[in-house]
Amino acid sequence: MGLVLFPGDDDTSSPDVSWSYTGFKVFRRWLAQAEGLALDEMHGFGGQRPWNDVSTTLTPLLNHPDDDGPDLSPIQCTAILPRLQEIADQPQEGSIDPLLQRHIDDARQLVVVLRLCIDKDVDLLFG
Repeated sequence: MGLVLFPGDDDTSSPDVSWSYTGFKVFRRWLAQAEGLALDEMHGFGGQRPWNDVSTTLTPLLNHPDDDGPDLSPIQCTAILPRLQEIADQPQEGSIDPLLQRHIDDARQLVVVLRLCIDKDVDLLFG
């Protein structure tokens, strides 16, 4: 069982991105690290640091329940997209660790899904 992020456009052929729950946790930990955050220190992830203490456009994605949470609106997708794209496009030198390459690939897939949500003006769904 896992988690799929997909556009709420009712088109089953639309792109999506999926992880196991553990994989999504590791992906978000990587994104948080890119933002200078330790996810384990944050409220909801075992820590006490409140989310309103941090300033990142990725907060709606980082501080989202794995499932059964609110969808992300096209406005939230628009805010998340530039920083996620920037993280995905950071140059890598030498051989890339397979896990790092997976995170980069996942970020790029999520960028495609976010763009579609913005273009179609639909929510990003967590399922």
